[in-house]
Amino acid sequence: MFNDIGALELVTIVVLGILVFGPDKLPKVIQDVTGFIRKVRAFSDSAKQDIRSELGPDFKDFEFEDLNPKTFIRKQLTENEDLKEIRTSFDLRKELSDVSDAVKSSEAGAAPTSSATPAASATPAVTGPDLLKKPAAPAPDVRARFDADAT
Repeated sequence: MFNDIGALELVTIVVLGILVFGPDKLPKVIQDVTGFIRKVRAFSDSAKQDIRSELGPDFKDFEFEDLNPKTFIRKQLTENEDLKEIRTSFDLRKELSDVSDAVKSSEAGAAPTSSATPAASATPAVTGPDLLKKPAAPAPDVRARFDADAT
């Protein structure tokens, strides 16, 4: 509960407690607070046990921490056998190298060479739109029709 409290924060809390409650009442206040925390934990544990018993044997491995979305997603991703198989079969470096090889080969096929050989011209050209080239602007006299009544 208080895992992230440092020494300076703890000293500050003690000094504020002494100033607010006084040195005489501070031990009694600390006892009351710790007793309250124990009661809340006991109530929480008994409520969890009641819920688990009411859910029945179908939910024997149910954990309340799974209700946190991060924990639920993490658990589903790590325990699902199909996802483990996909994750182990997928090699990101291989996929990236395949994509970069394909891009390089399409760039090499599209680049004109000064020494054209018959073997180079015999290879099939890559067809499709050139994604690196900007589209040409339409001619100024060819415009799309605009109908003010239709809009």
